[in-house]
Amino acid sequence: MDATIKIVLDTSVLVSAARSRNGAGFALVALLPHPRFQICLSVAVYTEWPAVLSRPEHLPPGADADAALGFLRYLVGLAHLQDIHFLWRPFLRDPDDDMVLECAVAAGCTYIVTHNIKDFRRTERLGVRAVTPVEFLQILKEKSP
Repeated sequence: MDATIKIVLDTSVLVSAARSRNGAGFALVALLPHPRFQICLSVAVYTEWPAVLSRPEHLPPGADADAALGFLRYLVGLAHLQDIHFLWRPFLRDPDDDMVLECAVAAGCTYIVTHNIKDFRRTERLGVRAVTPVEFLQILKEKSP
């Protein structure tokens, strides 16, 4: 049985990782690549990542948009690219959150890792649990061999 946990990283986690090296978002992203979990990505989710992370207010101190895009290319290289064949819209209040959920469901993910838990209410109905980066790091610790 495959012990790899599949997750989708909400853009909020990448924003927090870019803004501070002290938070759980950065700690989680710094673990990549990791043998215990796999990030999953769809074209729609990826399209949002550079659109948000290349904004000046989301860039790390001293970094430019090219550095942010280089980091995102690195993440894409680690991710499982998931095709989406069925849309669940509208399921959540925000269409950008729907595309994260659609990726998670299509890829068979266990978790959506996000700082915006309240935006992902009801996802458990589709077999996906929204957790914070802190919660996911704890899950990794608890499930380690």
